[in-house]
Amino acid sequence: MISSVHGIVEAADSESVVIAVGGIGLRVFVPASTLADLHAAVGERARLHTHLVVREDSLSLYGFATTEALRLFALLQEVSGIGPKLALKMLSALSPQALVSAIVQEDAATLLRVPGIGRKTAARLSLELKGALEKEWLVTPGAPAASPVDTDAVAALTALGYSPAEARSALAKAGAPAKATLEEKIEHALRQMGRR
Repeated sequence: MISSVHGIVEAADSESVVIAVGGIGLRVFVPASTLADLHAAVGERARLHTHLVVREDSLSLYGFATTEALRLFALLQEVSGIGPKLALKMLSALSPQALVSAIVQEDAATLLRVPGIGRKTAARLSLELKGALEKEWLVTPGAPAASPVDTDAVAALTALGYSPAEARSALAKAGAPAKATLEEKIEHALRQMGRR
């Protein structure tokens, strides 16, 4: 399985990017948030966490900026009726934290904003994923969506072996200033978890 790709961004279109890796151009389908960053980075190096989907007639590679988004992409596909394309649409319409919050809080109105999601699918998402998401993600009712720096800090901490819930909890308790840099937030969180 291809777990990540790291190479030069050669091109970007409305739903995917082409990344040159070892003389091969890999087409990787990405959510809108990642696509915007990579479209601006054509000609530069990029790294994506990936998920390979094998079908009888195709091999499709899906890429994400964070391991958190990749994990959520995989979990969404465990729900009956949700394939990789719909899961990607969900992660394009909502940030991972906003999507998790909507599923856990059974917020059908938010889920229905995603093209292709109806009331039955929204209910099924909450029914089948609520328990798993509550264990892995720290969800606070009514909490605002995480900032990009916080999202990156969670990704860095999960790469060190912490669960997303542990990482979010440590960041929340660490008391880093709101305008702290990514490095400062990670340092505060590690201190909170007793690593420094």
